[in-house]
Amino acid sequence: MADYVIDVARRLQPGDRRSPDGFALHLIAAAALACTSCTRPPAADAPIVQAAATPSIAGSVAHGDHNPHHGGIVMMKGDDLHYEVVLDPAGRAHHVYFTDAVREDLPASVASDVVLTMHRPQTPDERIAMQIDEAGESWIGSSRAIGAPAATTVRVAFTIRNEPYWIDLPFTTSK
Repeated sequence: MADYVIDVARRLQPGDRRSPDGFALHLIAAAALACTSCTRPPAADAPIVQAAATPSIAGSVAHGDHNPHHGGIVMMKGDDLHYEVVLDPAGRAHHVYFTDAVREDLPASVASDVVLTMHRPQTPDERIAMQIDEAGESWIGSSRAIGAPAATTVRVAFTIRNEPYWIDLPFTTSK
């Protein structure tokens, strides 16, 4: 295969519309090298090299877990904060949970000024001021029922480390 690729590249003449430029020739050479090196068996005495796992808190790999722990959608802010937004189509209980880089739970009080704003088609936006729940684990708030979830978006806003943040998300439920 590699010989074929090199042979085709050599037959193309400068000025030929099919002729590759210098960058393309480097790509062809790299492809040829990859093709030849992929078919060779490893040397019997070749050392085995393994990458070490990145150390992190509690033995977990940072950012390795983006699975929703509460049935919502998980997002990140920066390198060390995850947040999970759990939306309720009935509008009774929307939640926002915060976790660290390895998805260890953080108290809801790590953030402040948490607000959800529902944007529905053909109706005014609904602003939902969230409150910390009784257990101190999440921010919770209620809204009117979501009649057309596919056409609704939600703005998630909060302040963390004295820095305001917001993002617009489609209204989705994972449950």
